[in-house]
Amino acid sequence: MKLAVVGGGSTYTPELIDGFARLRDTLPIEELVLVDPAADRLELVGGLARRIFAKQDHPGRIVTTSDVDAGVADADAVLLQLRVGGQAARQQDETWPLDCGCVGQETTGAGGLAKALRTVPVVLDIAERVRRTNPNAWIIDFTNPVGIVTRALLQAGHKAVGLCNVAIGFQRKFAAHLGVDPGQVHLDHVGLNHLTWELGVRLGGPGGENVLPKLLAEHGEAVAEDLHMPQSLVDRLGVVPSYYLRYYYQHDAVVRELRTKPSRAAEVAAMEEQLLKMYGDPALDEKPELLAKRGGAFYSEAAVDLAASLLSGSGSPYQVVNTHNNGTLPFLPDDAVIEVQASVDGSGAKPLPVPTLDPLFSGLIANVTAYEDLALHAALHGGRDRVFKALLAHPLVGQYEYAEKLTDDLLAHNREHLAWA
Repeated sequence: MKLAVVGGGSTYTPELIDGFARLRDTLPIEELVLVDPAADRLELVGGLARRIFAKQDHPGRIVTTSDVDAGVADADAVLLQLRVGGQAARQQDETWPLDCGCVGQETTGAGGLAKALRTVPVVLDIAERVRRTNPNAWIIDFTNPVGIVTRALLQAGHKAVGLCNVAIGFQRKFAAHLGVDPGQVHLDHVGLNHLTWELGVRLGGPGGENVLPKLLAEHGEAVAEDLHMPQSLVDRLGVVPSYYLRYYYQHDAVVRELRTKPSRAAEVAAMEEQLLKMYGDPALDEKPELLAKRGGAFYSEAAVDLAASLLSGSGSPYQVVNTHNNGTLPFLPDDAVIEVQASVDGSGAKPLPVPTLDPLFSGLIANVTAYEDLALHAALHGGRDRVFKALLAHPLVGQYEYAEKLTDDLLAHNREHLAWA
């Protein structure tokens, strides 16, 4: 089995490598290709990756290359983990929206739109290269904004599934609170990427006992603290919102917070500098503890599980993924991309049935889906007016004056990445 990781020079990659090494019986990789245009980073990450495999006696071969076509040729699956523009672009995404009193964040709001505009054309170009060399390969997208990027891939006819680590993070934390094995925890996870709610926490599978009321009654304070939300809000909702709902439920408070502390991009850039120095140490043969603070916790387990199910049927039968709606949420178009529990096998991901949603949740999902549709249209076709309409539609912007200024700011900061601008 051959896997390729495009964006393999990311500081995330050793987390992925560690998962591949530990879970080799689930996903037996013979060749792993790390693809990245940044040769200096790729050399450091590739060296550590080989040492991790060697320490854990993994027989697979690790190859590094900056040639996308060569890297993805004959791959059974291609994982995408890109950041077009690097941390410098992220720094901009997180700062200029604050001038309008709008949240600055890399996956939602105006910053999230900027990332989508930069990213979608690049991902589609890579996907076309994959299709030319191996049309049967699966594309697993971990590149944010995952929902928009996955929709672009599916709309273009690629065999693609989107992946996020929010759900597996909840699964692991809830399992720890409940004192059970994570494999026993099944989430009624519903929404869009970075806009989800846990409507139920079931033991044993989709039809298992819903222990969410017990979880909130006994561990509500810890759950709310982890979300950085008031426990009173979580209690009133009666469900567990993802951390990203902070940007909607506490927007102004978050803006005030972001204006008074260093950006996450600045923190991550400093962390990456330390990590790359560590990766260059020939004695290091395991992922360093610092990597846990970088983000992406449990990404490797989720990626291995998904790839195993798509390629050999040896992964978990139910997984939270991003895929076509296809009637699952009746108030959305079939080609909208949603993030829900799905049955996953060699034919792809099929969403499990979802109960009728409270308008409190369905209304926001519908609103953000409309924004994502406009955002994808802008990413595919360009044009200032399309960018403006997407911003006007976003519930975190929504005002004419703000949308006008944010459009100008977005274009000013991203011209080098937008061919049409």
